[in-house]
Amino acid sequence: MAVERLSDIDNILSIVGDFGRSQIILLLLFCYINVLSAFHYFGQTIISVIPSYKCNYDGALKNDSYLIVVEQCKALVWENDEAVEKNCDAYTYDTKNIMGFTGIIQDMDWVCNNDWKAPVGQSLFFIGSVLGTLIFGYFSDKTGRVVVLIFANMLVVLGTLVTLASNNLLIFSAGRFLAGAATDTNFVMMYIIVLEYIRPSLRTLGLNLCIGIFYTLACMCVPWIAVALKSWKLFLIFVATPHMLVLLFYYVVPESAQWLMSKGKIEKAIECYKRIAKSNGKTLSDDVISSIKSYGSNMPRNQKQENFLGLLRTPNLRRKTLILIFKSMVMTLCYDTISRNINGLGYSPFIIFSMSSSTILPSCLLITSIQDKIGRKALASGFLFISAICTSASGLVQSLTAKPGAPLILVLAILARLSINITYNSGAQYAVELIPTVVRGQGVSFVHVAGYAATFFSPHILYMAEFWKPAPEIILAVLLVCGAIACLFLPETLNRTLPVSLDDGEKFGEDEQFFDFIFCGGSITESTIQLNPGGQLNSYM
Repeated sequence: MAVERLSDIDNILSIVGDFGRSQIILLLLFCYINVLSAFHYFGQTIISVIPSYKCNYDGALKNDSYLIVVEQCKALVWENDEAVEKNCDAYTYDTKNIMGFTGIIQDMDWVCNNDWKAPVGQSLFFIGSVLGTLIFGYFSDKTGRVVVLIFANMLVVLGTLVTLASNNLLIFSAGRFLAGAATDTNFVMMYIIVLEYIRPSLRTLGLNLCIGIFYTLACMCVPWIAVALKSWKLFLIFVATPHMLVLLFYYVVPESAQWLMSKGKIEKAIECYKRIAKSNGKTLSDDVISSIKSYGSNMPRNQKQENFLGLLRTPNLRRKTLILIFKSMVMTLCYDTISRNINGLGYSPFIIFSMSSSTILPSCLLITSIQDKIGRKALASGFLFISAICTSASGLVQSLTAKPGAPLILVLAILARLSINITYNSGAQYAVELIPTVVRGQGVSFVHVAGYAATFFSPHILYMAEFWKPAPEIILAVLLVCGAIACLFLPETLNRTLPVSLDDGEKFGEDEQFFDFIFCGGSITESTIQLNPGGQLNSYM
């Protein structure tokens, strides 16, 4: 049977089967990766919960000495006819608010004068994530997606083992650094593979449902696994062990055929397509195989390409790029900080974390329903501003409420998590669409890494609550408002021809004003070629 000339990857996919048993297996494995990613990313939030505590002064008391007052970090002792303030030697912990769970804070006595140690260790997690994303990104283009996916998940196990062996800040920080180096890569590589092998019209729905349902359920379950196991060490063992099963992905998950062909490994790419076709109950004819070889042979390779610095050469493109970087830093930092802000609100941090995590699925559904109606610009700016309102209101209520635990604080915390989820989950697509095709991979990676670099400050912002209770919320609100204003100066991308060259990127949206929005009749003068569902990510694979 004669076969038409194959013009792109999706033509090949339609022949081997773009939604059959093979794709269902890949989606199920992606669901598994979502569960692992949620456990891994938020695991350190759980092990670092802070219980109620007070000084357990066991210093030697003279015959005429006695304790007057015992506070959290000090003991007031009557000694030699005067009150003397003594530093604590040990602490008594009340784990009622964390339901009997023993975290690393208790084991290490990282409270009072040592309360800075946990934030420092957690910061190393994000330094690791920045370096890991860059290094693994490089090797994914050299060795392939599947190998990097497996190695990243094994690094999670290694980092966890080092963390388990820690008895001081140095070893704990080393463990967090190694575990952090795997963050994002242990998820994104599988995302890219599934994206390539599934029907374009089902990419957005299929991937968002996997993320929305399984990532949400995993986040909601994380604290209760900790409560059931009681110990932070048993908890880490429980959430890290399933990563070992990713070793089996080598025998189940096909390598990216598009990457293989870009490297000239056409025969290996054909083997991947044969695996997909066989699983879907199809057979590739000799004509189809010849067409795939012809398509692979004609793919451009080793051509001189533009690099990321091209985004900074011209004024309009430079302005948009810097705004995207700033927006990514604000979104990622605020997302991480709001997600971790579960201590000292008057409720069990586990209850707050579980309830706020339930907003992930609604946020995914809301994005799907309104993003193509109000546009990227309104969605990004609007929900950054809503997040700022909820976050600042939460800080205001905390400062005015003498006793923590006001229901309004809990409601505002959940609303802040919902709005920042919407902003964060929709933000990546906006960057993909605004950055020109010729540098899209490098550009999106740099914007993404800049966001991860900013999360270094997340534990330290939360630490500001030790000096003034609403300080973290006020800092976040200011950042969110700045991010919302910055987004107003970005052009809309909905229903518009996206930039391909750097010159296209320079001219894109130059006629727009900051108050132009799709839903209120903003001036859109460019053509209206619309992306296929999920197609906006194709060039990022």
